[in-house]
Amino acid sequence: MVSNIAEAILGFQFRNKELNDNGVSAALESLAETYRTLGTGIYYEKPPDSPVARALYAKIAESLQNFRAKEAERLGLASSVKESDIFRLLVFLLRICKQETNGRPRSRAFLGFLRSRFPLPESAPKEASRIIMP
Repeated sequence: MVSNIAEAILGFQFRNKELNDNGVSAALESLAETYRTLGTGIYYEKPPDSPVARALYAKIAESLQNFRAKEAERLGLASSVKESDIFRLLVFLLRICKQETNGRPRSRAFLGFLRSRFPLPESAPKEASRIIMP
């Protein structure tokens, strides 16, 4: 599940170059709060104020829903992953984010950390050079 969240963040960052560690932190914090309240049986959602962080919030939430749906389909039951487990995972990632960032407003240190741990697969094989050498 960590790799799914990391892939969602990195895929989003690939398409949205303005994303930085502060946006990731805001999205993870808001999503963790959402799952904390879901664990108590209350649905309370407050996405971040920043448009980029809000879009990342939606992307991670969608990734988590897809993971749970695939797991339910694979097991033939309701998903065995509880909201409290997802909350703990999001808090774990948020703590790593706060540890890895350097504190600058436009820092991308945490994104670099994720990229080094979860490299995105290349989507297409590289084309051979068209230069003809004698």
